[in-house]
Amino acid sequence: MDTATTQTTTPTQTTSPTTTPAGRSRPLSRIIPATSAIEGGGFEVYRPFPTSALDWLDPFLLLDEMAPNYSEPGRVVGAPAHPHRGFETVTYVIQGEVEHRDSAGNHGVVGSGDVQWMTAGDGIIHSEMPSARLQTEGGVLHGLQLWVNLPAALRRTAPTYQALPSDHLASASGDGWTAEVVAGSMFGVQGPADTHTPIGYALLTIQPGTTLQIPTIDGHTAAVYAFGGVGTVGTEGHTLDTNHLAIFERTAGDIVLGAHADSHIALDCLVLTGEPIDEPIARYGPFVMNTAAEINQAIADFNAGRMGSIPATGTV
Repeated sequence: MDTATTQTTTPTQTTSPTTTPAGRSRPLSRIIPATSAIEGGGFEVYRPFPTSALDWLDPFLLLDEMAPNYSEPGRVVGAPAHPHRGFETVTYVIQGEVEHRDSAGNHGVVGSGDVQWMTAGDGIIHSEMPSARLQTEGGVLHGLQLWVNLPAALRRTAPTYQALPSDHLASASGDGWTAEVVAGSMFGVQGPADTHTPIGYALLTIQPGTTLQIPTIDGHTAAVYAFGGVGTVGTEGHTLDTNHLAIFERTAGDIVLGAHADSHIALDCLVLTGEPIDEPIARYGPFVMNTAAEINQAIADFNAGRMGSIPATGTV
């Protein structure tokens, strides 16, 4: 997935949950609706950032939800080969199958509940396309992609790839909730992903009528994106609709999060926490660096073929 946003900006802005008010809660900063955009080969995404309402959420640069639309056989589209430099991409497949190939020779099929974590670093070409089975049979492709920033010292680090199948994620559950933790220490378990920046990434399902307090680290960014159902956030119980992002203040305290008691379905959401990098960024489409000169160098390197190409066989 990709974005055409182009600008230079500076940043502005572990754990086990409880079901009782055990500690101080984080104030809610705001709730932002996702906008609709067309990406890759022509699929729709819901994007809470970057948009005119929210540029980025340090250390997170972009969040896209691939719209869960059914496609006929032969008409399922994905993201053909494209470059990245200077950050990491995290793809979680909710439903369907995505086949990943990249210029470092990595290849794998990411199925429902699986995650791939790619550190683009110095530069890589990759594609995320529907699997051969999905293209032949048709079906629904639904997923989330997050872009995680890298500090200046690691922007040109060697590219790496982590395949994280669903049975390798850290599971946790309690009365009225279940969670799958991909990264960080959350919900009493440790996610398997290796990260360059301290972040937490967890998929959480909360049954109607359940409210949690999720501890967070003082000063870290904290946000919740709902991709199914309707929730409540904050001690005031603000409504969090599907395809909306709740952002909390960077203060000490817990995230208060629940599912409406009168809802007929559970709340499915992504919980994100992260240590801000607090560095200026410059970005142009698939490249994120610290200065405009570094962006120009990334474009020149890509045009000169210095980011490689995807092997024809896609073998590791």
